[in-house]
Order: sequence, then C-alpha cells, then structure tokens
Amino acid sequence: MSLKKSTNNTGPLSGIRVLDLSRILAGPTCTQLLGDYGADVIKVEKPGSGDDTRAWGPPFVLNKEGISSTESGYYLASNRNKRSLAVDISTRAGVRTIKALLENCDVLIENFKVGSLQKYGLDYETLSSEFPELIYCSITGFGQTGPNAHKAGYDLIAQGFGGLMSITGEKDREPMKVGIAVADILCGLYACTAILAALHHRTATGEGQQIDIGLVDAQIASLVNMGTNYFLTEKDQDRVGNQHPNIVPYQVFQVADGHLIVAVGNDSQFEKLCKIFNRSDLAQNSKYSKNINRVKNREELIMILSVEFKKHTRDYLIKEMESLKIPGGPINKLSEVFDSEQVSARKMKIRVDNKHVKNGYVDLIGNPVKFSKTPVSYRSPPPSCGEHTNEISEQFHLNETNKELKK
Repeated sequence: MSLKKSTNNTGPLSGIRVLDLSRILAGPTCTQLLGDYGADVIKVEKPGSGDDTRAWGPPFVLNKEGISSTESGYYLASNRNKRSLAVDISTRAGVRTIKALLENCDVLIENFKVGSLQKYGLDYETLSSEFPELIYCSITGFGQTGPNAHKAGYDLIAQGFGGLMSITGEKDREPMKVGIAVADILCGLYACTAILAALHHRTATGEGQQIDIGLVDAQIASLVNMGTNYFLTEKDQDRVGNQHPNIVPYQVFQVADGHLIVAVGNDSQFEKLCKIFNRSDLAQNSKYSKNINRVKNREELIMILSVEFKKHTRDYLIKEMESLKIPGGPINKLSEVFDSEQVSARKMKIRVDNKHVKNGYVDLIGNPVKFSKTPVSYRSPPPSCGEHTNEISEQFHLNETNKELKK
C-alpha cells in the first residue's frame, strides 16, 4: 500500500513502505538505499539485542554521557533513514504484529536461513496468499535452491566460494579477501535494483512476487571479465596482485616517496608514459609497443619500468601524467579520502543530527546517487534498538491488534 508523499521527503520512493526483517550488512545496505531514495523503512529488531552488528566493535559511538554506546561504526554504516521496532517474531503476538504492518507495506526483506520463517507463517508462500501485492525479498548465502541452500552465508565464505579470493592477492602468497565485505554490498545493491524492478512490474500488473538472491550468486556475477576469460580459455586465472590480467602497465608502482597507481589503457598512453622517463625506446620496441605484446612480455617490462618509477616522487609523476592525460593517481589513506576537496564537492561525507550521542551528530558516508529532480534526503540517523516502537505502534494501532489477539 503506497503512502501519501511526505512534504519533507524529496526522494523518488517517497510513498513506499518497507518492512525490514534483515540484519548484518547485505539486507541493511539495500534498505538504507531504499530509505535514502525516500522509502519509509521499518527495521524490525529482536528486543534487547537488536541487529547483530550493533555489537560489532570497537569503535562505538559515544552516548550523551560520553560512554561507549551499543551502536558500532559497523551498524551506523548501513542503518540511517530507518525506524526501529522491537518485536519478537517467534511469538504469536510478534507474528500478528508483522502481519498487521504488512497491511500497510509494499516490500518485505529478510535474510533468515532458508525455511526458517515458515514455522512462524512468515514465509513467502504463506504471506503471498494474504498479501498478493507484496514484494518479498529473500537474501541468503547460497539462494533458496541448490545443494548448498541450507548453509549459512557470510561475506568471507562468499568471496571464497565465488572465486574472488582465488584471483585476489599476490601470486606466491595466500589468497586474499577484498578489504570490505564486498559480497554483502554487491548483494544489497542487486537486491535494491530487483525490488525497484518488482515495484515497476507491480505497478503494471498489480502482482507482487518473491525475489531470491544469494551472496554467492552476487559474488559470481561480479567476476565479469574474469569469468568470461575463463570460459574462453578454460584456464584458472593466477593471482596477479594489483596488476591487470589483460592490460600492461595497469598496476601499482613504488616511487621515490611511496606508491602510485598507473592505468595505461592503450598504446598511445604507453608511448606518453615512456616520454616522462625519456625512454621512447621502450615505446618503439616491438616487444612493448602493442598491448598484446606487453602482456606477453609483462615481467621484463615491469622490471624496467619499476626502476624508472623509483627515480621520481609521487606528486611529480601525477602532475606529469595528468598533463599528458595518462590515467593514474594516488593511493589515499582514509584520512586523505575524507579530507579531499572532491569528497566535499560530491557530499560523500555527511553529518546527521543525533540527539542520543555525545556530539549531537554522527558523520556518515553519503549516497553516491545524484538525482536532478528527486534528490536523496537524510532524514534520520541510525536508530537505537526499538527507538520507534511506541511511535509505530500508535501509527498502526498495533497495541489494539494484540489486545484483540489475547481475547
């Protein structure tokens, strides 16, 4: 059931309500994005403890007394623009509360193990008969089908099973995961786009549906060219560290005062790079003049270039590369990222008022999407567990519903 558009909500999804039964990262990433786009997101949490990530610290935000709260940096990252409702869904009253809310919701998202919600009557098959227009998004480790469907899913497991770790890291060292929970993030993004597509279908047909998405599937989808390279060669890709398997030089180089990214994408850019080092002989050498040959002779060329890069400072090389339109750049620490003029200009660091914490606000990472007509809005900070239970109960007359249940 769509809502009347809020006057202080500029997002394109203002008027859509989401019931969020997910926790950890993939689901909350999806619902935070929907909330940024204007949806009213009701986050259902277990009374007392709430979302698991609340305790995934340090660091924790300081409360008004200057003491570490129960809200970690991990939790804060994916839970703004939501209202928290404390409900125990394992009870009859809790199930009744969920169903009462669904009478006024467009989307339900959950990330319980396959079949876990069936015993409460909160599975898709049961709910779809009562709410045929409901869009029901299920996020699991391996999806709803297949021999691994029953297994729990975590980002590290998805990165390993889905092949990402086998192509990440240095050749002669152990496989490496990506520095963030990328399988979770990708899964959340896929879930969000799927929900938007399902909403469009419902507008056209009036039909709801279930969305089945697995962390591992999302991870495998992210293999893109590496996956198709395997299809063409039927050979496993060796780990090449920061190098590109199909382009040379496209990697990190050590310079006189640190490290530098170089992303030469064509032969013309390689020729310009060689001019910086007064090594036009390399660009004229048939072993290196064309990318296909540079890939074949990767090791010896990189050895030569590595010597040249170490002769110069990072800033000098960045300036020279920019003047010649050679792609590349620095490897910034997080402090450098968030102090940069680019981040400020793009509003990728935001400050959201929060009356419950010491400073009266929390700093968060901004939404990267810039709408020209319906901009995202940051209407509320990540909530404390059950913060809006009374508000939501009054709005949807939940207390009256449960009184009727007890009779």
